[in-house]
Amino acid sequence: MFKHILIPTDGSDLAGQAVERGIAFAAEAGAEVTILTVSELFHIPGTDAVQIESTRVNYEANAIAFAKEILAAAEEKAKAAGVAVTTRHKWHDYPYEAIIDAALEDGCDLIAMASHGRRGVAAIVLGSQATKVLTHSKIPVLVYR
Repeated sequence: MFKHILIPTDGSDLAGQAVERGIAFAAEAGAEVTILTVSELFHIPGTDAVQIESTRVNYEANAIAFAKEILAAAEEKAKAAGVAVTTRHKWHDYPYEAIIDAALEDGCDLIAMASHGRRGVAAIVLGSQATKVLTHSKIPVLVYR
């Protein structure tokens, strides 16, 4: 039924479990996967251009290194399971939008992702990316808890 599954990850333990379960599901379904991680764009209020540029460059270098690390680990798991895999790293202010955009761009027919259990005020104010994907996606979403 599903042929191409998008599996977003932020590198957290819960997302790692969803990556493993999403890959196992893809293997059973005979589907390919795209593993996606999203880095939020750099923003800082301030006026010192040299300091801002230096900080931005460091932030971006660290984000790229982290993305490569988590994508390589996920890619290795997919290959070990015999699942065709593609990895992507996107920059976006709103990760849930980048997830939906990537699924549409890549022709995915399912998004398989972790729920992120925020609590208290953070859940009310920020919500979770999974909730936002569920709310806005026209593509089916499988949420792992």
